[in-house]
Amino acid sequence: MRSRAFALTHPHSSGTALPTYSFMQPRISAFPKCYLEQIAGPQPTMTVFEWIEQSRQLDADGLEMYDGFFRSLEPAYLDSVGAAIEATGRRMPMLCCSPDFTNPDADARKRAVDKHIQLIEVTKRLGGAGAVCRVLSGQRYPEVARQQGIGWVVECIEQLIPIAREHDVILGIENHYKDGFWKYPEFAQKQDVFLELVSAISERKHFGVQYDPSNAIVAGDDPLDLLRHIADRVVSMHASDRFLAEGTTLAELKQNDGTLGYSPNLRHGVTGRGLNDYDTIFRILAQHHYTGWISIEDGMNGMGEMAESLAFLRRKIAEHFA
Repeated sequence: MRSRAFALTHPHSSGTALPTYSFMQPRISAFPKCYLEQIAGPQPTMTVFEWIEQSRQLDADGLEMYDGFFRSLEPAYLDSVGAAIEATGRRMPMLCCSPDFTNPDADARKRAVDKHIQLIEVTKRLGGAGAVCRVLSGQRYPEVARQQGIGWVVECIEQLIPIAREHDVILGIENHYKDGFWKYPEFAQKQDVFLELVSAISERKHFGVQYDPSNAIVAGDDPLDLLRHIADRVVSMHASDRFLAEGTTLAELKQNDGTLGYSPNLRHGVTGRGLNDYDTIFRILAQHHYTGWISIEDGMNGMGEMAESLAFLRRKIAEHFA
């Protein structure tokens, strides 16, 4: 089985590059979906530093960040965030970002590209070479036709690939539902649109897929079918699980567009106990020699469940990636 090397180099440290480590197994990161509003909302009640400190209780190798967690993109501030992460003995392998590349306003799309160039630089500064910077397609504006939207997204991402290559950062497009601060759901939420978009971008070293099986369920699609189509392009993964409320079926939750959305009858819970078949997911990833990061996106029912989810991932990684 081949391994992937991660360079742990942080400009905010002493200036000396840390060694490059090669891991034979996927590594686990933690993302505080439970605290998204508290840290990144319009009236924050928690800082990213408080989350970093609280994360010490979790068995994770890394901490995924969200660009909305940062109060500034100034080097001194970012270095203080990086130093706080390093103080826990971890790194930032993934930066969660939500660019809107389908905005009908060409100037807005340009601003989104320019902002993402900054975030690629942030990813390199905090995560080092090989870190993943998430990209999305954008919002599903009612007036934007499918082919027009795909064209805009491809155009924007292809502008970013040379920047990602320069910084040795990987762009990971997620099969997403909806950024919490967006008006409309994801343009490429449905599998057929997502696959068409991914296949339109030929770059494979600095662009790939951030796979999220729970988002496939929310889209009304089969997570395993999606994975079989994109397994050779997965560069990072979000792990969580969904549970149906008692007496509810998936068919009952489907909306007119075939998606489920964030129905109150589709609930969060401990990863590995819900609708996702993680044994098959990990078996497919192992067959494709996956050695990237798996980020637990959880905690909606408390940190105790996040700890249980992380323990589940540890067991399954040891079982399937030995």
